[in-house]
Amino acid sequence: MATSLSKEGNEVVKPFKIFVGYDPREDIAYEVCCHSILKKSSIPVEIKPIKQSELRKNGLYWREKGQYESTEFSFSRFLTPNLANYEGWAMFVDCDFLYLGDIKELRDLVDDKYAVMCVQHDYVPKETTKMDGAVQTVYPRKNWSSMVLYNCGHPKNSALTPETVNSQTGAFLHRFQWLQDDEIGSIPFVWNFLEGHNKVVEGDPSTFPKAVHYTRGGPWFEAWRNCDFADLWLSERDEYLNDAKKPIRS
Repeated sequence: MATSLSKEGNEVVKPFKIFVGYDPREDIAYEVCCHSILKKSSIPVEIKPIKQSELRKNGLYWREKGQYESTEFSFSRFLTPNLANYEGWAMFVDCDFLYLGDIKELRDLVDDKYAVMCVQHDYVPKETTKMDGAVQTVYPRKNWSSMVLYNCGHPKNSALTPETVNSQTGAFLHRFQWLQDDEIGSIPFVWNFLEGHNKVVEGDPSTFPKAVHYTRGGPWFEAWRNCDFADLWLSERDEYLNDAKKPIRS
């Protein structure tokens, strides 16, 4: 973990950088995801949205929208090492996550021998559509890129330039084809617990999610109001909305 020294010589830990995919259609999902991270985190974090409009304005993103892109951050997510100045560790996560565990536990899993670390799902969705009617696609390593710890300073990740992200295929990017297999570290599935796919084993607390991923569609869409763990997300949403109403005290 990157550190810096204060004037007194004491070690100061830099905030852990977290980049969250943002889509205007899912603004509330983004806000609730951030709220859940901040509420549970015992370490300093710096959360930034990956907004396509801002990336285009800044000349970092210019590729045309493809027919199978279900969100505005389908490809822009791979700019994470660039946005972190190719330094230290940073996380990318889709906005349709709800964090139930302390992000410190996840950050503490990092291993510098890897270029990236993620939950290595073996996932084949049953549905043909997801979220607000977007087409559900099937491909190797599906959902691996939905939550990734990037070793941004790793030499291999220097390949993720804006030019690469804007020109390479979805297969190249989402399957991590700029890396060798042994450069991809594994994280326990509970940190990217796929609603409707992963299961909690009764009596086994190690299977309870630390981060629920509403990959099929979350309770912010009417069609998914009754999905698994919907009550947890709705409770977090209400808490976020109540907190947002509180006056700011100087």
